[in-house]
Amino acid sequence: MKKNWKTGVCRTVLALSISLAAVGIAMAEEGGDTVFVPGTSVNGLGIADLTVDEAAERIGSFYTKDYTLTIKERGGKQETITGEQIGFSVKLPDGFLQEKLNQQNAGGRVFGPDVDNKYKTDMVSSFQRERLEQSIQALDCITGNGATAAADARISDYAEGEAFTVIPEIRGNQVDPEKAAEAIRAAVHTGAMEVDLEALGCYIEPRIYSGDETLKTLCDTMNQCREMEITYTIGEESQVLPAVEICSWITGASEGQIQVDREKAGAWIGNLAAQYDTAGKTRQFSTVSGRIAEVTGPYGWKIDQAAETDALIAMIRSGQSQTREPQYASTAAVRGEQDWGSTYAEVDLTGQHVYLVKDGAVIWDAPCVTGNISKKYDTPPGIFPLTYKQKDKVLRGAKRADGTYEYESPVSFWMPFNGGIGFHDANWRSSFGGEIYKTGGSHGCINLPPDRVPAFYEQVYKGMPVICYL
Repeated sequence: MKKNWKTGVCRTVLALSISLAAVGIAMAEEGGDTVFVPGTSVNGLGIADLTVDEAAERIGSFYTKDYTLTIKERGGKQETITGEQIGFSVKLPDGFLQEKLNQQNAGGRVFGPDVDNKYKTDMVSSFQRERLEQSIQALDCITGNGATAAADARISDYAEGEAFTVIPEIRGNQVDPEKAAEAIRAAVHTGAMEVDLEALGCYIEPRIYSGDETLKTLCDTMNQCREMEITYTIGEESQVLPAVEICSWITGASEGQIQVDREKAGAWIGNLAAQYDTAGKTRQFSTVSGRIAEVTGPYGWKIDQAAETDALIAMIRSGQSQTREPQYASTAAVRGEQDWGSTYAEVDLTGQHVYLVKDGAVIWDAPCVTGNISKKYDTPPGIFPLTYKQKDKVLRGAKRADGTYEYESPVSFWMPFNGGIGFHDANWRSSFGGEIYKTGGSHGCINLPPDRVPAFYEQVYKGMPVICYL
């Protein structure tokens, strides 16, 4: 019984297999191998029971009539571009559908839930580029309509009595228009149905985040500025720059450092210079003869304002209290209004006489000849530092077109103090002093008797004050 039952079953299964085979043959005879098996799709679009031509038509028709590109944006917003907007159409690569149908037929036309008949391929798309560009440029994400711009984390502005804090960054939802447009073009070109701008890195992101260690350190330093002060010493006096003023100059932090309002810092240094500079200011000079002459000129104290402003900003950025002497473009012998001290060369332009004063006493003097008044070669009054001293120098006038000079005067001792004006011996003169200078004077230099110059030369030095007065 069991054997017969088993045999009976075997015969039934065999009969069923033969019947199915017969059905397959019948389907083939009826043209079943010219259509795709159930469950066939290309890029998600079903083409079961369609011929190659019908499948191509369906795919082309779908994308032409129903194609829509969904543009996913940050915050859940979406925008679309339809095929109709851009004159879109697609077709599959030549021979693709016939190749897949042949594979199905060769494989026995197998289908069912456990069989993968889903195919993917890049499609050949066509569209009107100008219309695509117009559609892209009209998108809110490209125009920036309603967009919030990204912003770096930053340090709060100064408010008296309040600490500086780190203000968090703003991510925003503003795209990089070129990146976003290029991503959309690429999606349309491949016939994609969706493009995710955030996943493709199309958004403008902050460069600095609140967790940035450099930013946090800068914030700490700026809070140190709330407690610092900078003290400038000028001779026996001092000027203090308090924290409240320092902090009012701080404009924020960028490029890894505290930003300071240079104009305000420079103005403070300018006020310091106005108070303590002596160079260029008119001062009263007591001459050897006892009369008072007013003199002005480049000799004296002069703060290098540009360099000192840089130094001041650097000190503020350190957040550390400091005491400092300013940098000077020029200095003088002593502090005070009469900063030339007690050692200097004195030139009486009216009396045509030169005096060398050392420690308040005249140690050398001689008559002189200064610039020719009649030819407007006047020797300028003023107070100047001696530039240098040199032996054996040829003094030359302006160079002519033929290469010669207006004059050439060899001298044994040369001591300039005002550009091309200086002391020198003049062996071509037989007399000095008096009123020679009015019509027979020099080109502006101080001519001295040759026999008197060596002793004068030995006593003068670079930077010595030279005071010329009328």
